[in-house]
Amino acid sequence: MKNCDEWKPFIIMIAIDFSFATVNILLKKVLEEGMNHLVFITYRLSIATIFVAPMGYFWERNVRPRLTFQILCYLFFSAVVGASITQYFFLLGIQYTSATFSCAFVNMVPVITFMMALPFGIETVNIKCNSGKAKILGALVCIGGALLLTLYKGEPLFNFSHYESAAPVAKSSAVKLSSARTAERWTIGVIALILGTMLWSSWFILQSKISKRFPCQYSSTAIMSFFAAIQSAVICLSTDHNLSTWVPNGKIQIIAILYAGMIGSGLCFVGMSWCVKKRGPVFTAAFSPLVQIMAAMIDIPVLHEQLHLGSVMGSILVMIGLYILLWGKSMEMQNRVTKLVQQAEEIKEQELQPQRQVHLTVSCDSHRKRRVLVVGKGRRTLVRRAPITVVVGGRNTARRRSPTINVG
Repeated sequence: MKNCDEWKPFIIMIAIDFSFATVNILLKKVLEEGMNHLVFITYRLSIATIFVAPMGYFWERNVRPRLTFQILCYLFFSAVVGASITQYFFLLGIQYTSATFSCAFVNMVPVITFMMALPFGIETVNIKCNSGKAKILGALVCIGGALLLTLYKGEPLFNFSHYESAAPVAKSSAVKLSSARTAERWTIGVIALILGTMLWSSWFILQSKISKRFPCQYSSTAIMSFFAAIQSAVICLSTDHNLSTWVPNGKIQIIAILYAGMIGSGLCFVGMSWCVKKRGPVFTAAFSPLVQIMAAMIDIPVLHEQLHLGSVMGSILVMIGLYILLWGKSMEMQNRVTKLVQQAEEIKEQELQPQRQVHLTVSCDSHRKRRVLVVGKGRRTLVRRAPITVVVGGRNTARRRSPTINVG
């Protein structure tokens, strides 16, 4: 049972990444059919709210804390940095640059989250310990693998001459760009990708704070999705006034909206919130590059997408860096548990240790008053007299002959 609990966050995050990869493939198909990406986001978040809200109401009504205005503000900003504005910036960046270029920013999320967690004290790095060295090394290897995965194409590994070679997919859609891309559009796209990456990384930090104040994953996800749906609808209506874009066309679009809403934005955010609560934001963000790898694994046999050497080499480096980083996190948790157990044992020993008192009877040959020296825990009374003789167990330790102390 203990081993099952330890592996549960790993299994949940792998399932979440597989679901995100499936959402990305469906998103790619519906956008190729001409669906507005902001409309897709709005429908997706609305379905997530309808799907998760009953679960949060019935399953958490006995343990849910009071919903204060401060918690609502946290959830509102969580919707901004985790759903609505973040997805808008990512899709805008893809539209103005390219899907391949945007992958480099998405794969930087674990490292940026790790760096953002250090000032807040959520993550600590002790370079003298092996766990701290492993976390730094794993982060650097992940950076190298992510850059190689997205910036180096390499030779094609399969012969799909009748299909166009596609770049790996990572939480983004393949939006085609015109060949005549201006420098201004490219600059806007880079700025949008930087903002999207920073916001997505900050969501993991913010979620670690929310999980402490409002530890109800289903309720928090429902409220966050509700706020994000309103925000996305406002952005969509302000940028596109054509109401005909809100009508889905075909079964693929309906299936994609339902799956992305119930699974992608519903259960996946619940699972990520739970993993942030259990293992921290860096652990949860470290699995982000796996979305790109899993999407490529689905694209090759199903959609006959091309696989290149750079993708394989980058994926291997990302997996190695992820393993090193998670190993460092595991070692750090084991060290913390060991220290807590040692401290608990020391406190227990101190509480069980009886309070000992030593009674010393002082007798003076000169018929002065008898004094008692009591030595106990936390107090001491000194006998200030002339040179004395101490009798211990019948033996005299003679310094001078008066007075005499009998130890009993």
